[in-house]
Amino acid sequence: MPHHVIFQPVGRRGDCSGDQSLLDCARELGVALVNVCGGVGTCGRCQVERLEGELSPVTSREREALTAEELAEGVRLACQAYPRSDCRLRVPPASLTTPQRTQVEGQEIPVEPEPLVRQYELDLSPPSFDSDEEKGDLRDDETRLLAALAETWDVQAETVDMEALRVLSPRLRDEDWHVSAVVREREVVSVAAATAPLLGLAVDLGTTKIAGYLVNLESGKTLAARGRMNPQIAYGEDIVTRISRATRSPEEADRLQTLAVEALNGLLESLCEEAGMRHQAVAEAVVVGNTAMHHLFLGLPVRQLALAPYVPAVGRALDLKARDAGLRMACGATVHLPPIIAGYVGADHVAMLLATGMADAEETVLALDIGTNTEVCLAHDGRLTTTSVASGPAFEGAHIKHGMRAAKGAIEYLRITAGADGYDVILQTIGDAPPVGLCGSGILDALAELYRAGVVGRDGRMAPGPGVREVDGQREFVLVGEEERGGDAAITLTQKDVRELQLAKGAMRAGIQLLLEEEGLTEDAIDRVVIAGAFGSYVDVASAVTIGMLPDLPPGRFDQVGNAAGMGAKLALVSREKRAEARRIAEQADYVELSTAPAFKMAFAKATFLGRGEGGRQAAEAGRME
Repeated sequence: MPHHVIFQPVGRRGDCSGDQSLLDCARELGVALVNVCGGVGTCGRCQVERLEGELSPVTSREREALTAEELAEGVRLACQAYPRSDCRLRVPPASLTTPQRTQVEGQEIPVEPEPLVRQYELDLSPPSFDSDEEKGDLRDDETRLLAALAETWDVQAETVDMEALRVLSPRLRDEDWHVSAVVREREVVSVAAATAPLLGLAVDLGTTKIAGYLVNLESGKTLAARGRMNPQIAYGEDIVTRISRATRSPEEADRLQTLAVEALNGLLESLCEEAGMRHQAVAEAVVVGNTAMHHLFLGLPVRQLALAPYVPAVGRALDLKARDAGLRMACGATVHLPPIIAGYVGADHVAMLLATGMADAEETVLALDIGTNTEVCLAHDGRLTTTSVASGPAFEGAHIKHGMRAAKGAIEYLRITAGADGYDVILQTIGDAPPVGLCGSGILDALAELYRAGVVGRDGRMAPGPGVREVDGQREFVLVGEEERGGDAAITLTQKDVRELQLAKGAMRAGIQLLLEEEGLTEDAIDRVVIAGAFGSYVDVASAVTIGMLPDLPPGRFDQVGNAAGMGAKLALVSREKRAEARRIAEQADYVELSTAPAFKMAFAKATFLGRGEGGRQAAEAGRME
């Protein structure tokens, strides 16, 4: 008898027979789950969470791969579980293969829609000489519209946006005086056909990727979501390089701003096309990004962000006309940018804190938004302490010999086991294509597996042995050999790659350590670790803990939430209350500048060593990097 199975949040559903595992059912329905071991239950990667319905009993392999806490919460391995009734499942981002993961996914938070813009349907009486008034009804069109809003809806609008005013008269007559007026505060920002929807745009303007969401402001429903690469990458992978380019000349700064604006306009058009809507119906937008992206988008000066003490040009929340930002939306549409905390902790971090409820946390919570820059926040006893670390682009494949972005053929997961003649490498690539390189999650797995196998020591030094060779005076471990690639160059992880990863993970771990010390806490005091961001959502937490990038805590304390910054932008878009809460978060957060913290250099040196918890830190006391 078939059972109806729903996979959330990807939205796939269909019938699955009782003799099909959830992994087989997922494949049939187009839900691509990670299964490095080929579905035999040894890799533990195809995790799903049962929300409703009955599944087959837990197997011995599941008990080996999952913790008692995870099993109690309904987590199962899709390759081991079979449906016994209709069921609804949640698929964590880390269980999805890269083609199904984009930077737009995140845990949705229900909120009662209360946008700053409202739409009111009106039937206006046309001007006429024939009226009860002695001189007829010869009021101007703006006065007529504002009066109708007051009489019909008791809305006391005071003016019509100038661009909306330019099209008001023909619009009223073309629509036979039956229109919808879009009002923001006391201004009419747009007049449209009575049947036009009220739309909003939420954007996470990231250093590497841009995520956009088209939202129905009246229902709060997301109509379309898409991501794309930030075209500014051509001017530098990291923020510091882009700041340098922007300060080189006004033309360079203008070019960077134009690239950001064109990317947002293109994203908006794609979203509207997907949803079957017109971009002229988008009456409000919320854009979040780190401080540098915020400034580059608005054409603000950025030179001071690279000079101590690294202060932004403006920190308060901003509202400006979309047309002034170069965005093609409704006539008088507004773009809102939430407040900034510091020079390297921007509105995207505020949005992440908003979406994850950090300000209301009653327990001790560590939140990480992992990217080229990683923002870290610690919530403890009602206090929010934040900082930012330059983790660099290594985890996105940059500066790694065979690193690449997440594309077809990239190794996204791998395991290394001892074989008869050395080591066996079991891997999974994006799209199950022949391997061509390593994306971020694969790079992290490779380092963790080499550390577990003893090929790489705590100090990061790669030891000679099986699988290790020397090329141009540098050791490297062969993950995929030339013979396996039909004569093409081998895919390796080099000693230099390991050093790049040590620097990236060391900066992140040092930031965590200093925030804990700021509150007089140790790692064990952390009740929950929230991991956000595109890379953070896909990383294997076990691998990150193994190399010491994340605290050595039980798996059940980690929560990978996807693009929380994008979710926060959506909350600020649809809810006036959430927008005000974002302002309170920025005011409440205490910022720690690591570059002036006396203990940071020592903490960073310790954190570059590989290994779990105290072991990694003690190793730094006894040795030094080569």
